Amino acid sequence: MNAKQLAGEKAVEYVKDGMLVGLGTGSTVYWSILKLGKLVKHGLDIKGVPTSKSTEKLAIELGIPIVDLSSVDQIDLTVDGADEANPNFELIKGGGGALLREKMVASVSKRLVIVMDETKFVTNLGRFPLPVEIVPFGWEMTCKQINSLGCKPALRMANNTPFITDNGNYIADCHFESIQDASKLNHTLNMIPGVVENGLFVQMADTLVIGRTDGHVDILLK
Repeated sequence: MNAKQLAGEKAVEYVKDGMLVGLGTGSTVYWSILKLGKLVKHGLDIKGVPTSKSTEKLAIELGIPIVDLSSVDQIDLTVDGADEANPNFELIKGGGGALLREKMVASVSKRLVIVMDETKFVTNLGRFPLPVEIVPFGWEMTCKQINSLGCKPALRMANNTPFITDNGNYIADCHFESIQDASKLNHTLNMIPGVVENGLFVQMADTLVIGRTDGHVDILLK
């Protein structure tokens, strides 16, 4: 069993009967959703709120009842992944391109459980390029303004054309190398016209589930 699978399946232990569960996006939370699908088949009564079209498709295939975010006021628990997480429970997310929907779901969740393998737990955020979702109109100017913050933004591409998010936007992957003040940067980025949202998740996660290649799982609680 790999580290991602260990973490993904362990996090499912926090899901209880009757919960409304946010379903994250990515290669680690994939294992959580598979596990939830099996439990639903054996009688677990939950409803899921997906954070991406790909997650919604997977959940439906597994028989997990789906609820649209617009129809809920609060989510009991969200299980999601991260591209990086530090000891302050600050995250970089968006490597899969779903950061806006992920942040919207996380913002109304009573609890945010983050699953990852040990390589994603870092001392300082920033080695993984920070995804920033931007509108297509004038994207070059938006990237110039982001560049002034001390990073090198690169428009994410797919098949030689700009990657398009589920919301019809572009993503600029921003190479900061090291992020010293995630809260300040989060605010500054979102004040730039043309920026829809960024992949810094600050004061949102409260549980980190870290799978290790030696078979152990570390659980950190805020």
